[in-house]
Amino acid sequence: MQTSTQKRSIATWLTGGFAIVFGLLTLKSGGAVIFIDGPARVAAGNYLPFVVWFNFLAGFAYILAGIGILLNSTWARPLALLILVATLIAFAILGITIINGGAYESRTIAAMSLRSVVWALISVFVYKRAVRH
Repeated sequence: MQTSTQKRSIATWLTGGFAIVFGLLTLKSGGAVIFIDGPARVAAGNYLPFVVWFNFLAGFAYILAGIGILLNSTWARPLALLILVATLIAFAILGITIINGGAYESRTIAAMSLRSVVWALISVFVYKRAVRH
């Protein structure tokens, strides 16, 4: 039978690892659109460069936050929250662009929704973990 400390350690490992993998995948997908004039850019369709650049750069923050979570660092909490707030702001800018008639892809809305939910969950996890310690 696992103790609560062991369960937290597994949850911490999974959350930190997920954040790192999510960051690496974000860098790969965003980098392919930004830096390679090929199939990924064509498949991106009517993408907003601001959103792609934001997500690409956020990928580095995702990896850093994941490392902080794995190390149980106190700075991982505000970083996770900062990522969430910045994502919500970028999402709002996307919404304003859409309302003003800007071209967009519906999968961008889905991707930003996913990113918002992921970082909301990670933020809740790291703050709840901090309260327990």
